[in-house]
Amino acid sequence: MPVSPAYRADPQFPALGGEFADPVAAAEFPQTILRYRNDRAAATVGLDTLTDEEWVAHFGRFAPLPGAIDPPLAQRYHGHQFRAYNPDLGDGRGFTFAQLREAGTDRLLELGTKGSGQTPWSRGGDGRLTLKGGVREVLATAMLEALGVPTSRSFSLVETGEALTRGDEPSPTRSSVLVRLSHSHIRFGSFQRHAFFQAGDRITALVDHVIAHYYPELAGANDRPAALLAAVCDRAARLTACWMAAGFVHGVLNTDNMNITGESFDYGPYRFLPHSDPNFTAAYFDHAGLYSFGRQPEAVFWNLQQLAGCLSLVTGSDPLVEALNAFGPAYRRELMAAMLARLGVQPRGDEEDAGLVQASFRAMAEGGPRLRWEPFFFDWFCGREERALAGPRAELYAEGEFAEFRERIAGYEALRPERLAHPYFARPEPEELLYDQIEALWAFIADADDWSVFHAKLAQIEVARQAWGLTPA
Repeated sequence: MPVSPAYRADPQFPALGGEFADPVAAAEFPQTILRYRNDRAAATVGLDTLTDEEWVAHFGRFAPLPGAIDPPLAQRYHGHQFRAYNPDLGDGRGFTFAQLREAGTDRLLELGTKGSGQTPWSRGGDGRLTLKGGVREVLATAMLEALGVPTSRSFSLVETGEALTRGDEPSPTRSSVLVRLSHSHIRFGSFQRHAFFQAGDRITALVDHVIAHYYPELAGANDRPAALLAAVCDRAARLTACWMAAGFVHGVLNTDNMNITGESFDYGPYRFLPHSDPNFTAAYFDHAGLYSFGRQPEAVFWNLQQLAGCLSLVTGSDPLVEALNAFGPAYRRELMAAMLARLGVQPRGDEEDAGLVQASFRAMAEGGPRLRWEPFFFDWFCGREERALAGPRAELYAEGEFAEFRERIAGYEALRPERLAHPYFARPEPEELLYDQIEALWAFIADADDWSVFHAKLAQIEVARQAWGLTPA
């Protein structure tokens, strides 16, 4: 059997039954060319020992893994898309392929696909993923993990040899199938579907399933739906705070793009901020700026309200309102923690920490286009003013607009200052993942089938991940 002793399949999702998912089959592709395999992630579920041929058999042609979900399941869900309710959603180009236990933690993880073919929920789409879309998602998850953001992990990318037509990019374009490793693909929209049909029994079944497999500490709660909402609010607050500290704009914060375990996933028109700008949007079709950088906390809270509305079918409103009211304080607490982690300093107390975080955002705003987002954290890591004032942005930091920030951070102790000895911090510039960089990288692939720049970029992001030491558990 081509798996290591760490491999433990544990399919739990199928037990929910036919109202929650539909059996599907993967498409048959003209080609299966392995472009990326995440051996570090694979080692956590005992799949790093697969040869490339075995890897492609499982993640390009979808031969079942030992004890996997067979046939795969396309999940059913609804959702609000830009706050318009859509009852015709579901996994339209993906499925849940396997559930596995994570080595060392025993967490239940799952392998899900993107671009694996049509399902009952494809709504006329071809069920495919462009190769560029796959490349962008691999890069996004690598960078977010390096910056300490809870995220799905891109597990595999296989080019599939089809020419796809898309209305929003040059066509025909190359195709791929992506596999992601995530804690769960159960979405807020999973609850919305059953609320739409007024199926309180199915909402209760979903609550029980989620608590049993993702929040076992809530098993004895008196009000399980409200306890679950409180836990999801807490996870969502942490995720949102981490996005904000990373300068990340998800782009499409619909309720079907938020899961119940608080991980970021399904990256479409995302962007990393070039510089501080609360009105920056990632999606070209987000004309009203609904999901702009500065509105992401509001968008997440709105989505949590929709989840609460679903749970109101099976419990009282007062405990749900109490759970929702805890989101704001949790977000502020998590934002302080995320910003201090990014600055590499130890907390000093809520009042002082809030002052430093506010001063940080004001300083970046004052810097405007002259100060890119990522270099700010790179220059000031561990609170070392002497390092920042010896770097390429020293003149900017010496200006009066940065005086409050300099004064505040001077009072902070470094957190794990030995990290500054990493060669990464001897560089003049940090690793970034800006739009123009992704476009330039893609040009090498599109024009010359040259993957060396892509793999070099991933290698540099891995260096940054190790240097920052921010990867969430």
